[in-house]
Amino acid sequence: MREIAIDTETTGMDPFNGDRIVEIGAVEMINHLPTGKTCQLYINPEREVPQEAIAVHGITNEFLKDKPVFSQCYSDFLDFIGEDSKLIIHNAEFDMKFLNWELEQVGHAPLQWNRVIDTLTMARKKFPGAPANLDALCRRFNIDNSDRSYHGALLDSELLAEVYLELLGGLQRGLGLSDNAYKGELLAKGKIERKFREPRPHAPSAEELAAHKKFLGELTNPLWEKIKGI
Repeated sequence: MREIAIDTETTGMDPFNGDRIVEIGAVEMINHLPTGKTCQLYINPEREVPQEAIAVHGITNEFLKDKPVFSQCYSDFLDFIGEDSKLIIHNAEFDMKFLNWELEQVGHAPLQWNRVIDTLTMARKKFPGAPANLDALCRRFNIDNSDRSYHGALLDSELLAEVYLELLGGLQRGLGLSDNAYKGELLAKGKIERKFREPRPHAPSAEELAAHKKFLGELTNPLWEKIKGI
């Protein structure tokens, strides 16, 4: 099963008020585990990045001035996520709002919500009343986020992939049976060769029968004799 952890960085909070995406980060996962394949796009937003946004993600106007605009690079992102991979997003409403607004501007169909798994919703259901932002979840699950001096879409996607696994129950969510389940899956797919063994003989030999009869004769007041007398 292929899933993609996604995060965006933007110039502000609302694309309908002129804010734009400046970075997209995405991490591929197979069977909930990162594969090492990632996608990172820095995007010229065609507007100034406010200082309050730079204070959050550290992406400056100077850095972005020679980067491609969204229409020049969005296809790389769409190629990476594919058409049917689940999209793992923390606070999905925010990122989906921006991604679909940008896609609409270039005449592309929006990403469908039935592909989305929102880890913020997962965290709030699992830990009601507790802080559920990415930093808080990293602390809860002892995930090292010491490199997160600024928000960064790729870094946050990598952390999100780890948080998502923990929200699912971690590596041992099958109560220790995950390895056996995985081996069973490989056997079913013919990826593990099952060795053929000749059936073992079960009929007792004459010597074994004689030894058994002798043993029974040496028993005192066996239980079956008491049962017969009932």
